[in-house]
Amino acid sequence: MREMVEKWIEEGVKHCENAKFEEGVKCFNKALQKEPNHTTGLHNRARALSRIGQLEAALADFEKLTVLFPTHASFIGDYAVALHLNDKNELALFHFEKALQLEPTNPYRYSSRAFFKDRTGDLEGAIADYEKAIELDPEDAIALNNKGLVEEKLGYKDQAKQSFDRSNDLVGYDPTKTNPLPKAENKAPKPTPANPTTRWEVIKSVFTKEGFKDFAKFTKGLVSGKKG
Repeated sequence: MREMVEKWIEEGVKHCENAKFEEGVKCFNKALQKEPNHTTGLHNRARALSRIGQLEAALADFEKLTVLFPTHASFIGDYAVALHLNDKNELALFHFEKALQLEPTNPYRYSSRAFFKDRTGDLEGAIADYEKAIELDPEDAIALNNKGLVEEKLGYKDQAKQSFDRSNDLVGYDPTKTNPLPKAENKAPKPTPANPTTRWEVIKSVFTKEGFKDFAKFTKGLVSGKKG
């Protein structure tokens, strides 16, 4: 039975990697019918449900993970994101802060809370959190870029330019030698490695530095146009 459960989850992941999220959910459902508390199945299904707009169902899976793992900062942080996507911002902030308390030296915790604060209108708070994230990880080009975008919103032109210049230097981008990049909405924060589970295998892990682009795409369709 265990082998069948793992096979269904593997098939679900493959479907999701090919953007067939509804098919992925069907596979995860089969696995979770046999093992309701399967960590990988729950987390992958939550991500897939989010991608097809079933946010309440996704929220239930994310919440269950926090019950099963009440001190798991990454699961709590994911739950906070899901709450925000469901416009439950007061509860989302509580869980962003809880995740940060569990991992106070993890720069991603500050970046993710800053991303949330930016979207919900606390721009000064967002800058403060980005600054803390950058203090912990001076090479976080995404946090620097996002900090610059928030500074632009507040009219802090000189500070924004400094943030953008530092970000460009880190990624090797020279705006004087190439065509300017198009303005984009605030990118999702750069994640850091988490405990070794495969909960984000719907695509790539958002908790690796290579995986943040997937998280940005994951959130873009859900939060674009929803100003804080």
